[in-house]
Order: sequence, then C-alpha cells, then structure tokens
Amino acid sequence: MKEDTGKTANPVLAEQDRKIKEKLGQIENKIMVMSGKGGVGKSTVSINLAIGLSLQNFYVGLLDVDLHGPNVPKMLGVEGGELQRRPDGTVGPVYYSPNLKFMSVEPLLPDKDSAVMWRGPLKMSAIRQFIYDIEWGKLDYLIIDAPPGTGDEQMTVAQTIPDAYAVVVTTPQEVSLLDVKKSINFCKQVNMPIIGIVENMSGMICPHCGKVIDVFKRGGGQRLSEETGIPFLGRIPVDPRIVTTGDAGKPILATYPNSHTAEAFEKMIQNVINVTQMMAAKKEKKEA
Repeated sequence: MKEDTGKTANPVLAEQDRKIKEKLGQIENKIMVMSGKGGVGKSTVSINLAIGLSLQNFYVGLLDVDLHGPNVPKMLGVEGGELQRRPDGTVGPVYYSPNLKFMSVEPLLPDKDSAVMWRGPLKMSAIRQFIYDIEWGKLDYLIIDAPPGTGDEQMTVAQTIPDAYAVVVTTPQEVSLLDVKKSINFCKQVNMPIIGIVENMSGMICPHCGKVIDVFKRGGGQRLSEETGIPFLGRIPVDPRIVTTGDAGKPILATYPNSHTAEAFEKMIQNVINVTQMMAAKKEKKEA
C-alpha cells in the first residue's frame, strides 16, 4: 500500500506535501521508467520517449532520479546546464528544447564526477525537493528515469506521486525477465498502474544483408506481456548508433529520425500516448 504523505504532524513536511500536490496537479501524466535489471537501457528509453513526445508538440519534463548515476544530462548533450533562476526567486529545470526540460542531481554537484554518497532519507528528501522546489509549470508528461531495482528511489516516487504510471523495460533473455517480474510485483504492491512493457535490445538488423540477428534472443518481453496481461509497447532493436549518439549527447530519435530504430521508438511512443489517453478517459468516466 502507498504511504499517505498528505497527513503529517510535521508542519514542514505538511507544507512540502501541499506544494507537491499543487505542482503535480499541473502535470497530466507522470510515468516512471523502471526495471529490476540494470543495463537494460532505461535511460535510453526514457530520453527518447521524452524527446519523441516533445516532437509531437506535448510539453514534457524529464526527471532523473538515478542519484548515483545521473546519465540524462550527458545523453541529452546538456552537461553543465544551469537551472533557470527566475526574478521571483523560484528555480526552473534545465531546458533541452522549448517543449522539453529536465532535472537531475548533476547541476547541483560541485563537479560532474562527484560521488553521491547518500542513504535512504537523503535520497528521499532530494527526490521530493526535485518536485516541490522546482517550477515545472504545466506539463502533458513527466517522464521519470529511475535506477535499477525497487528501492528508495522507486518507493519515494510511488509515495510522492500517487497517480504515477510505470513503463517496465526488459531485454529478451530470461535472466532479465526474472528481475523485471520483481518490478511488476512492486507496482502491484504500491498500486502503480503499468502502462506497458518495452523489450529493448531486441534483435539487430545486419548492416550488410538486412536480416535480423537475435543477439540477445527475441520475444521475451512480448511473452511476459501475454503472461501478465500487461500491454506490450514494442521492441527496440540493438543499434550501435544508440551508443554513439548517447555518448555524443544527440539521442538517436533526434539524430536519425528516418532510421528503423527511430521508427521502433515512434511506435512505442504512440502506444504510450494511446494507453495514457485511454486511462485518462476511463478516469474521467469513473469520476463523472
């Protein structure tokens, strides 16, 4: 069950809760991209999902809650980006484009190579602060890039954003699926609806013959979708350009928009839009 953070005897926390609720009220859809397994490409999925939504004229925020390994600034090519200091004293997130802004712990560190050695309470406080101290404004989507596992960061998101959805990322092989099932069970325990499953690193198109090579097997994510009844959002192929564009800070969806990989991301993004719109319609009908 989710913790009720709206009722507390601590006046400071009560004021934070009030601000958080007020700011989250301006954000239509909140989506945490997560996985029980490390190295499955959560940040790649998060970043290209955020960019793809912004290219469809949605207003998007990208919140990096991977406090120990914040990769979003590097992969967006905005290392050293500064928070927006406003005349009224408030602080806004870093802008990537007119439709996309992001927040990460990196702009707050003395050096980008500084190690963040925080335990649970500090991490929870920092994530809450990313919401109540940052002026996100009105957003259609807030994409939350989470670290691997089901620990402090994921619990804080679940408790702080009670209407958040989840997108679960896996690779096709069984060892990844075992850990991803733990993420699915986590979402069930905290009552976080899962939008769907993304199968990343699913086959590679040979640059010479054009045939698909199943480097890490294929179809595991879709089978998991069928077993659990969770929607399947799509497959993202293995593409060396994902690595090179990520390292260069030029995400593949923006750099190679006509590629097969960009097409796969676009299908995934459209599925996310369709599912969130369907959920919103159900919510409106229920509340009517």
